[in-house]
Amino acid sequence: MPRVPEAVHRRRWAILGVLMFSLLIVVLDNSILNVAVKTIAAPAPTGLGATQSELEWAINSYTLVFAGLLFTSGLLGDRIGRKKVLLFGTFVFGAASALAAASGSPAELIGYRALMGFGAAFVMPATLAVLMNVFEREEQPKAIGVWAGSVGLGIAIGPITGGLLLEHFWWGSIFLVNVPVVVVALIAMAVLVPESKDPAPGRIDPFGVVLSVIGLVLLVYGIIRGGELADFTDVTVLAPLLGGLAVLAGFVRHEKRSSHPALDVTYFRKPAFAAAVAAVALVFFALMGVTFFSAFYLQSVRGYSALQAGLLILPLAAAQMVFAPRARLVVERFGARAVCTAGLVLVGAGLAAFALFDRDTPVWVLCVVFFVQGTGMAHIMPPVTVAVMQALPREKAGSGSAINNTFRQVGGALGVAVLGSVLSAVYRGGIEGHLGAVPADARDAAGESIEATLGAARELGPAGRPLIGSAYDAFLDAMHVTALCSAGVALIGAVVVALFLPGRPGAARRTPDGGADGAAATREPAVRG
Repeated sequence: MPRVPEAVHRRRWAILGVLMFSLLIVVLDNSILNVAVKTIAAPAPTGLGATQSELEWAINSYTLVFAGLLFTSGLLGDRIGRKKVLLFGTFVFGAASALAAASGSPAELIGYRALMGFGAAFVMPATLAVLMNVFEREEQPKAIGVWAGSVGLGIAIGPITGGLLLEHFWWGSIFLVNVPVVVVALIAMAVLVPESKDPAPGRIDPFGVVLSVIGLVLLVYGIIRGGELADFTDVTVLAPLLGGLAVLAGFVRHEKRSSHPALDVTYFRKPAFAAAVAAVALVFFALMGVTFFSAFYLQSVRGYSALQAGLLILPLAAAQMVFAPRARLVVERFGARAVCTAGLVLVGAGLAAFALFDRDTPVWVLCVVFFVQGTGMAHIMPPVTVAVMQALPREKAGSGSAINNTFRQVGGALGVAVLGSVLSAVYRGGIEGHLGAVPADARDAAGESIEATLGAARELGPAGRPLIGSAYDAFLDAMHVTALCSAGVALIGAVVVALFLPGRPGAARRTPDGGADGAAATREPAVRG
């Protein structure tokens, strides 16, 4: 007899559609701002006159708050109700989007972006937790495949949406567009989404919750700061990084000793669970890093507009939309270990391909590489998400979703910071010898990035033309090195899942007479409730 009420079971796919709708705007907002940075940097009235540091924090304030609160929001959803948390987070996200669109200064934009991250942190874990409670176990892999496909779609269409809006409206439109979507999503959630929570949550663990928030915020801040300075040895980087790791170590120790832990850390003793979580972090480390430098490659080196650059990523989105919902079929045939390993190898191959790109690489080659990356991602995220979520009881779905999303967000932030630092260091080393024509007091700033160098070259007029070519060459060399580092991280992920994820489900031992030993067949344990 199904555990999901029949009335809910009948509308489960409509509920999934609502969850995808709300998830899409949250994920989309992770990438949509990237295409608007040039516009926001322009002086008023076109933009806000934001500095490079202010632009970085407009992006990073969202990530910092989002990653820091994911785990806490998942716990709250399990305790007070996932529908309540989902409605609250969506409302806050929509209100903050309207405020961000009306920002009158970079400081206001940074603050409202942080508020958007606060709302988003309550949305993303709740969507996956609700999914786990409206679908029975046998249908969960299919539903998670659709969910994962919508995450990939959001990442890919962010730049396209941003480019379209910027071509026709002012920069604030990239935030204001969220408001009508949020209104529709809130109405649909109120009507369709059922309430669910842990019926026996036990005593609350406030000390553990506080430790998790402090540890994650310090860790992510240190990562962001390291990427900002392109130097992970600076005291302002090491202090929060080491402090965050120390607090998180204290959190784990506290949870192991607590009689009512916020997170049962014994789940990490299961190789399949730990490998799945590691795979999420590693694949987003590699992918977010390449997303970061590919934007500069497409726009600064190749000269594509924000919209054109966004459209070039469509093959990545298309591959995820096509393959993610069907990944479960491949897993049933070959097993999660083989499928995820192959997916990570594909992602690694796509990333390594960037090491061969130059200023004249045909557009169709770019499209093929993005399609390969999307195909690899589509065969990684659904199986590892299923492994994480089905390892926990259904009543703890919010906590499981929070763990999955926290590791993904921290891995992505680390990818942008570390690989961004590699890109910056190699680029600076390659361009320094070509800045002789730039005034001495401006050389340091001109060597920070390809955009800074091109800006200095334009100020020099005809004398700056040789510097433009040098900037392109230095950036391509830096991109090649960074791409190979990204590919190496993806291949480390492939090794991890090859060693620790479970193999083909239902594999049976052969008896001496050649028959299958049914009693020995591998079966997944039932969900504990």
